[in-house]
Amino acid sequence: MVKLIKSLASHKGFVKYFNNTLLIFFEKVLRIFVGLFVSVWVARYLGPTDFGEFSYILSFVGIFSVLATLGLDSIVVRELVAENIDEGKIIGTAFLLKIIGFFLVIAAILFAIPFTSNNSYTNILIFIVAGATIFQSFNVVDMYFQSKVLSKYVVYANFISLFISSIVKIIFILNEYSLIYFIWVIVFDSLILAAGLVYFFTTKSTISIKNLKFDKETSFFLLKDSWPLIFSGIVISIYMRIDQIMIREILNIESVGQYAAAHKISSAWYFVPSVIVSSLFPAIIKAKKDNHELYLYRLQFLYDFMIWIGVFVAIVITLNADAIISLLYGSQYNQSSQVLAIQIWTVVVMNFGIVWSKWLILENMQRYGLYGDIFSLLVNIVLNLFLIRLYGINGAAIATFISYLITPFLVMAFIRNNLPIVMLLNSLNIIKVYKNIKEYKGI
Repeated sequence: MVKLIKSLASHKGFVKYFNNTLLIFFEKVLRIFVGLFVSVWVARYLGPTDFGEFSYILSFVGIFSVLATLGLDSIVVRELVAENIDEGKIIGTAFLLKIIGFFLVIAAILFAIPFTSNNSYTNILIFIVAGATIFQSFNVVDMYFQSKVLSKYVVYANFISLFISSIVKIIFILNEYSLIYFIWVIVFDSLILAAGLVYFFTTKSTISIKNLKFDKETSFFLLKDSWPLIFSGIVISIYMRIDQIMIREILNIESVGQYAAAHKISSAWYFVPSVIVSSLFPAIIKAKKDNHELYLYRLQFLYDFMIWIGVFVAIVITLNADAIISLLYGSQYNQSSQVLAIQIWTVVVMNFGIVWSKWLILENMQRYGLYGDIFSLLVNIVLNLFLIRLYGINGAAIATFISYLITPFLVMAFIRNNLPIVMLLNSLNIIKVYKNIKEYKGI
């Protein structure tokens, strides 16, 4: 073990990626603790009914906000890592495409609202939140810094927006402001983050803003590779939020608040795979090009870490679900603890799924991920229709877990390359995991 630690510490590549990952990890952990503290305070202040309305609005807009990304994020990072490319052209093209994506979001919401039972006030709040999605266009800065393993500047921007928005929310709570003010904070938070990203891009990047340009050929190239991710993103977005929409329609808005309170805690752990994968994605791309053995090792390492960190978190949260809900939300959210104990196990299968989806991108098999997501969504909706009526909000949590669990196995049945399933089985073998760590090959 000492030899392994010394080897890691002296490996420049590992230190570079480790420092980048550690900073992102720290930012996410801070965001979780600060964000969760403020969110819990907001939930306590608003109560299950208003908090349910707040959560419903975020879920409704969230279903369509994925259109603003156009599935470009991973594709743009992949291209920026490549050699001999015009970075200004790629970033400028991606930025304008994301602006177009914002208008698609508004159009989609306009189309969907007549099919809901929302009142006019709820619809106004929905459009306020939807307006914040235009600031997602500035996430191209995040992609640039990811490709350079310089995510610290994105972390700084997130620190600033988190601090300011948290202070504003606390002021609103202390002064007993109504729900609409907390809705406006979402827009304000997005604006502050976008301003921070622009500042660091203009001061820390090697690209001048005047060199950013839109190129039609580049846009076609990016969209050609991202279109499966666009539809997959839409499906996943519906998948992750449809439970709260269906709970409102089948049960009531207070039940949405009870379910959302538990989901707030379980989803807080989703950042682990996102942080690790986003930071190491460039290294995995490079290994795939240069060293197949190292590429396989890094993939296996990711699977091992994601699955076992998920199991650990799930066990701890399950055993303490009642105490956690009571401590954070109080007795008014007494229905949330059972939901949390079920929901948290979704983290395990989700961790595997995130690495698996990145592997599909690396192997240019995005379409299979889309097929799996569509199937999973359909299963989730059907299960929700039955299980919510049978078991209430617990049924929605069960439906989500089952649909997440079966999807990768179904998809891999149609792919001749079953590498992810092999790696999953290796990850479940503690002896092999230990051997993989002991025979360290470098990151």
